[in-house]
Amino acid sequence: MPHFETTRRVQHSAADMFDLVADVKSYPRFVPLCRSLTVRRRDQLPDGREVLVAEMTVAYKFIRESFTSRVVLNRAAWSIDVEYLDGPFQELKNTWSFAPVDERACDVNFDIRYEFKSRTLATVMGSVFDRAFRRFASAFEERADEVYGGA
Repeated sequence: MPHFETTRRVQHSAADMFDLVADVKSYPRFVPLCRSLTVRRRDQLPDGREVLVAEMTVAYKFIRESFTSRVVLNRAAWSIDVEYLDGPFQELKNTWSFAPVDERACDVNFDIRYEFKSRTLATVMGSVFDRAFRRFASAFEERADEVYGGA
């Protein structure tokens, strides 16, 4: 199963980076391959976590696929967990964590594992997804510089 993980130190606070990644509705503006994203449901849990059910459409050339995920925003733990619910994957799971370094910097960890249901789709989209996921961390860092100001 394809897997990608990276940790980057960014010159933005953990709170700012958490808020940026939690703002899933903005993804079509800057996330590689993301063409649309709709939040279908939003719930606040008694323990303070927020749970979203979101549908994302990704596109590359003539291929367009949509999938639904459950996103758990846990500000107390500085983490965001994404669990696959429905779509073209056999499995998709990713985690973001934000470790404060000081008031203006944090280490951002991005970890994703995925497997397509279809071998054909895996063949066509596998290398494209791999390249896109490798660009995710820099896309979020560039977006943070745009939203919060360059470091």
